[in-house]
Amino acid sequence: MASQDHIVVVDDEQDIRDTLQEYLELKGFRVTPATGGDALREIMAQDDQVDLVILDISMPGDDGLTLARYLRETSDVAIVMLTSAGEVIDKIVGLEIGADDYLTKPVDMRELFARMKTILRRLRTSGVATSEGTATSQRVRFGTCHFDVEGCALFDSAGNEVSITSMEYDLLKAFVERPNRVLSRDQLMEFAHHRNWEPLDRSIDIRIARLRRKVELDPAKPRHIKTIRGIGYTYVP
Repeated sequence: MASQDHIVVVDDEQDIRDTLQEYLELKGFRVTPATGGDALREIMAQDDQVDLVILDISMPGDDGLTLARYLRETSDVAIVMLTSAGEVIDKIVGLEIGADDYLTKPVDMRELFARMKTILRRLRTSGVATSEGTATSQRVRFGTCHFDVEGCALFDSAGNEVSITSMEYDLLKAFVERPNRVLSRDQLMEFAHHRNWEPLDRSIDIRIARLRRKVELDPAKPRHIKTIRGIGYTYVP
């Protein structure tokens, strides 16, 4: 990992900001704390080298969901959201907006570090592929798009890169490696998140819906990522 990936920690609680900053700086990151939306916007305006933003959802003023929407509209920065225990709706909305991942408070620092490494690794690989070109990389046809597995990138029919999160990349990779095979939700969660899913966790269904909007000609009538009722999903090349 690059030793100076720039992380912005947005939380209205100073104890949490200080704890995250201390831990992440020990791991080699450059960390900038922010108390809320105004501070985050100022940081983003002044520094175009922000790699990942950790966003608390429950904050006074602009909450984390509002700020995640702002980030998605203005940049490709990675987003990890922090949610309160049991706030399933916040996770769902955050994923719909396009957050890369989420963690429940209190945060397990080792898990946070592992998730961040995965996200940043994909972003760096994608950046290298974009800067050096991907003509030599193998692209797999995926619905209306082409998926560059090694380059960690998705391209539309015109060759333009389609923005995907690290979780969406992991799902695409899981499907490409297992065509015409029925995959249950817990299998997909394991492949995409490398962890066990929670029984009421809808993040896989949300990700599938987002991917369909990107790769299906008619997302309402998917031909490539098909639902197997009561079981899960299957990818039809």
